[in-house]
This record gives sequence, C-alpha cells and structure tokens, in this order.
Amino acid sequence: MSSLLKEEMQRVLFRPEKQKLVEFIEIEEEKSGRHFLCVAVSKSKQVQISVVRCEKARPAKSKKSRRIGLEDHYVRTEVWALEELRILDGRDPDADDPCFLMHFDTVRPVKAVNCAAKYCLARCLVALSDSHQHTELHLRNFDWTYIKPTSIYSNRGDCMVLMRICFYAFNLVCLSLCPVP
Repeated sequence: MSSLLKEEMQRVLFRPEKQKLVEFIEIEEEKSGRHFLCVAVSKSKQVQISVVRCEKARPAKSKKSRRIGLEDHYVRTEVWALEELRILDGRDPDADDPCFLMHFDTVRPVKAVNCAAKYCLARCLVALSDSHQHTELHLRNFDWTYIKPTSIYSNRGDCMVLMRICFYAFNLVCLSLCPVP
C-alpha cells in the first residue's frame, strides 16, 4: 500500500516540480485528514523536507465526467530545505516514543505514526545529508545503532535490525537454558 501511495504522490505532487520523492512517513497532525512528512530531491540535488496533507477527492457532480473514482489531492503545507535543519531531536532514545523535534529557525514538533517511521526518516536524512550536503546532520536523543549500523551486514534497513534483535533474543534464551555450575 505504501508503495502505491509513494508512486501516486511522486506522480501527482513531485514529478511536476521535477523532484524525486525519496522517503515519506505518515504523521499525526491536529487538522483532520492524512498528513505525511516527505523528503524529496530536486534535479539540482537540493533536498526538501515538506509536510503534505492528503485531501480526499470528491466525486464529480456533472454527468459529463465519465470517471468514477478521482485521485486524492495533495497539498504541501510546510516546506524546508535540508540545509535549514539544524538539529533532529528524537526526544528520548530509551522510550518507544514516535515524537521528535526538527529544529529550523523555529522548533517543529512532529509525531510519527510509530517509532520505526521516526528512525526510517532519520536514516534517510542522515544519508542525504552525507551524500548531498557533505556535512553531518546533527542528531540528538536517537539510538545511534539504529541510525548508522556499525557493520557492513547490518546496513540493510529495518529487516537487518529485526534480525539482530531476534538473534540476541535467541542467544538469551539459549543462555537461560544452560545449567549454572
């Protein structure tokens, strides 16, 4: 479902602006409707972070329209350049908290739908900052092992993180079954 949503947002919102949607996460906002935090790269390698609101399309009222279903309408409500992001603050690395703060000229609080989405966005911003700006993004209150894994094999995203957690849990189970002398 998310790949279809990404393709639709790319086609409707980012392609006309000659940008490529790299990553997006769903966020919770006070206003009704679905909201997304999107990261896009332009042809000139400028990275933009934007809040996008999805407005459900209403069926056409005229009888001339033969189209049964209409596309959703996407509106950018806030846009920043990655260079403007001073600090990405995860608030508490030890708690399963999907909230984080983006420090621009003002502090923008964001609540992701889950903690995995928050870390997915942080990994994307760190990678884009390294590759396009050639500077290190300042992170605060994130568990660094989930952002930049230390080994080559664990640099494959969320599946490898989950596999490492399962491996550690299996080791703990094995150790707990061993007799103590």
